[in-house]
Amino acid sequence: MILAMASCENAIRKPGKSEYVPPDAGNFQTGHNGKKTDLFTLENDRDVKIYITNYGGRIVSWPSPDRHGKMDDIVLGYNTIDGYLNSNEIYFGALIGRYGNRIADGRFDLNGNTYSLVRNNPPNHLHGGIRGFHNVVWDAHQISDRRLRLQYFSADGEEGYPGNLQVQVQYILMDNNDLMIDYIAVTDDKTVINLTSHPFFNLGGAASGIINDHELKINADHYTPVDSTLIPTGEIAPVANTPFDFTSATPIGARLNEVNQQLEYGGGYDHNFVLNKKEEGALELAAHVYEPESGRVLEIFTTEPGIQFYGGNFLDGSDTGREGIPYEYRSAFCLEPQHFPDSPNQPGFPSTTLHPNEFYHTVTVFRLFTK
Repeated sequence: MILAMASCENAIRKPGKSEYVPPDAGNFQTGHNGKKTDLFTLENDRDVKIYITNYGGRIVSWPSPDRHGKMDDIVLGYNTIDGYLNSNEIYFGALIGRYGNRIADGRFDLNGNTYSLVRNNPPNHLHGGIRGFHNVVWDAHQISDRRLRLQYFSADGEEGYPGNLQVQVQYILMDNNDLMIDYIAVTDDKTVINLTSHPFFNLGGAASGIINDHELKINADHYTPVDSTLIPTGEIAPVANTPFDFTSATPIGARLNEVNQQLEYGGGYDHNFVLNKKEEGALELAAHVYEPESGRVLEIFTTEPGIQFYGGNFLDGSDTGREGIPYEYRSAFCLEPQHFPDSPNQPGFPSTTLHPNEFYHTVTVFRLFTK
């Protein structure tokens, strides 16, 4: 630890590129808001590589073999820093903060004060605001081939949040090919915090088409229903006998056409799931995803109490990615470990308040393999 202490639902799958081409670091070396951006490579002894930029702490590229050894990128992204700066989908691969997900009406009460945040997802605040952590240049230090440390100082009042917040995020590529993301933060004044990572996955390959055939299992018996603006109602509802029951492996698209108000509100899946935790704060399996054609499997472990499942409902083909192919409707999914949306306004949810002299610490692990 550093810081102060030391398209259409049944579309035909599109062919991906026959050969994976890694991103060029030179295309990421520029200046943004007075700081230098760059591209960093994590690599282990098994020749696994993951590419990350310090602009927004984004996972740019994650090449992975399918069951036959064919390499594809499994995350959506761009070949150049300009792609990210000019994208319609501003969260591709990014670190999210100070607060991942939504805060109702862009306001919350703390310390006897009411704090007003930018309403960048009207009428609500989303993912830390316009200058959220996805849109800043982090100070980067590559500690080793397998470890990248990113740090950012978020000043008191930034995007409306109280307290000077020091944040450190480490990306660690493990010997067994797991990618660990380790988050630490400290504050000098009482504040709220909810950090997460926002890669857009397609295990068939980033340009392979819709993801509705991916088989998803989420370790959650409950979820948090939302209103029409995607703010939780405060209810913690059972998933049983609903389209939100992923307690056993189910194709993502299997129940999207069911008549269900929650699916209508989200335009599909865009909901927080309440994880079945054996022990609060323990690193436990949250989700398992299998793509039958490639054989790729993604497992996500987290210390967090919840995970947001988003089915790419707002992708619309307006962004063309690294493969030169537009990213269409539902051509990716996100699974974002987190505390619950709008927790500062929901006393029944786990607290997201961070006090001075406390450490915020959470860990997420992405495990990727084939079968």
